[in-house]
Amino acid sequence: MATIRDVARLAGVSQATVSRILNKDETISVTPEVRLRIFQAASQLNYVPPRQRRAANAKKKLVIGVADWQIIRPDRPNVRLHSLDLLVRAANDKYETEFTRLVYGMPQAVDGIIAFGVFQPEEIAFLHSLSYAIVFVNSEQRNYENDQVQVDYQRGLEEIVSYLLDRKHYASVGYIGGIYEDPQEHRRIGGKRLQSLKDILSKRGQYQPSLFHVGTISRESGFELALEASRSGTLAKAVILGNDEVAEGAMEAFEELNLQIPKDVAVVMYQDIQTMESKWPGSTCIEMYPDYVWENALEMLFGRIEKTRLNQPVTIMIPAGIRIGDTA
Repeated sequence: MATIRDVARLAGVSQATVSRILNKDETISVTPEVRLRIFQAASQLNYVPPRQRRAANAKKKLVIGVADWQIIRPDRPNVRLHSLDLLVRAANDKYETEFTRLVYGMPQAVDGIIAFGVFQPEEIAFLHSLSYAIVFVNSEQRNYENDQVQVDYQRGLEEIVSYLLDRKHYASVGYIGGIYEDPQEHRRIGGKRLQSLKDILSKRGQYQPSLFHVGTISRESGFELALEASRSGTLAKAVILGNDEVAEGAMEAFEELNLQIPKDVAVVMYQDIQTMESKWPGSTCIEMYPDYVWENALEMLFGRIEKTRLNQPVTIMIPAGIRIGDTA
């Protein structure tokens, strides 16, 4: 059986820090990355603090449905349910929560729902048939009939373009990304952020179509696009990578080409809202603040489930920003 010493060793912190974090000591000051690392270590080792073991039987059990079919292609689930388990453990002691991925048209027993993306009216009706407690994330609803958390990613794009052109003075800004389309299901993933970047650069007179490389949302596509951009001479001095999967392939290609980052090509990542985990923690990125998104969404959802929030639906707007790292 794992001990607190094992967790501390795996997380790279002291036993006292592990104890205070896992027991929800609000007086301790640590970074979100350290906090998450501790919960990941505890989860990996199946370690539960004695206090939580004693309280486990008293917790209310909730099943939360995650509707994410509008933000990612069906064969590549994007919301990592393991990350949500970690976040709930970090945020509250009241519930024992299980997350389950919902499938459109398939009834499932859930206590509440977090729904990602823009849904058709019939899809919203389906979600309401499963639960009255729903929080939409980045749904862009204009009727304000449901609780929503909205990330203003346009602001993040504007800030990163200003940083690259005005502060760093890169000669050009390009894009490597992917789009997934399913006309029958009314899905087009990845197109909006691409168009937004084109519009921002166009207003500055800096949009160069030849520097935009778009394929599918996959590691393989990112790899091939980056290789072709470099070999054809259409790789911008600064490149924004559209999502994690494309970024993984593009970074592999840059390494294979022996390109030094940021000397040969500056790279900007997207930290999407679907997970708090990041493959490139030291990178320059467009920051979506996923921990704030999830904390607000879960707080609103728990309030609806408990019926402590009986007021009108609320929309919370979270401005995206940028985090300066070592890649641009």
